[in-house]
Amino acid sequence: MLRDVVALVDGRIHPFELGVVCEVFGLDRTADGLPEFAFAVCAARRRRLPAPGGATLHASHGLDRVATADLVVIPAWETGEGAVPAGVTRALRATLERGATVLSVCSGVFLLAAAGLLEGRRVTCHWLHAEVLAHRFPSLRVEPDRLYVHDGPIITSAGTGAGIDACLYVVRREFGARAANAIARRMVVPPHRDGGQAQYIDTPVPRRAGDGEDLAPLLAWIQAHLHRRITVAGLARRAHMSPRSFARRFAAATGTTPHRWLIRQRVLLSQELLEHGDLTIDEIARRSGFGTADLLRHHFTRQVGTTPRAYRQMFGPRSGGGPDGGGLARRVITPVPSAPDRSAPAETPA
Repeated sequence: MLRDVVALVDGRIHPFELGVVCEVFGLDRTADGLPEFAFAVCAARRRRLPAPGGATLHASHGLDRVATADLVVIPAWETGEGAVPAGVTRALRATLERGATVLSVCSGVFLLAAAGLLEGRRVTCHWLHAEVLAHRFPSLRVEPDRLYVHDGPIITSAGTGAGIDACLYVVRREFGARAANAIARRMVVPPHRDGGQAQYIDTPVPRRAGDGEDLAPLLAWIQAHLHRRITVAGLARRAHMSPRSFARRFAAATGTTPHRWLIRQRVLLSQELLEHGDLTIDEIARRSGFGTADLLRHHFTRQVGTTPRAYRQMFGPRSGGGPDGGGLARRVITPVPSAPDRSAPAETPA
């Protein structure tokens, strides 16, 4: 059961990465029916830590606070070859040995690698540091195009904003899609982003602001009509574009294709329907737009890592899951790499 979360910092503070962890796990949202976490920021050395702009942070907790945590998050770390602070490696090893989870944001993966915790594991980090990470730690399987990677008890995420994706992923695995969606809504961020870092590596400049704004009404329409047959041609007509221009604009705004985005939205809807209510799998397939239970099962299993029926047993209204049940270390759902789906028994239009 995920209740106790600790952010471990040292050296120079990275305010955004730390802020992401505080926003997801450190705010009391129980009035909204969301889970409550015992949250703390700790450091290897109890001293004032520098932050940009002349600010400082004083962590009132030491490494002893890590000993009770269900989740330890490394918001970011220096990428140089400096020694790991005394006691940090020991504390993190003990965390993993007792079955807790460790998550790194951006350059936090360098601490985990230097501590010898990632030998032979799949990891990711900010695309800018991926080559350095792979060179310094050749035993790692660095996947620079991923927003986050979950391998065993360790989750690594890419730069800055991808920390939001990874933290919401933890909430979704532990408490279900509705809790993650509610936190994302409060943060005004998408609960799940399709695509990977490749879109930023290939074009390392901000997307045009107008792209997302232009398509926002259309995306809202799609989400309200997921049960209908939806095609790229039909969406292009609704957006007053040619199919080719629409596909290009859609990818620029969302980082993925219309088909993959639609499939993801339908899987998210089916997750909510499985969590709340007693609809049959066939009815959920119809309402989410998959049409048949077989097609729902195929896409659901591919993206969530388990079957709709097993997911309902874990998170359904009579499962004992949700905010008061389960445990992150015991979950069997694993993220699946974003990749074109060439094995579907039948294609959903779009």
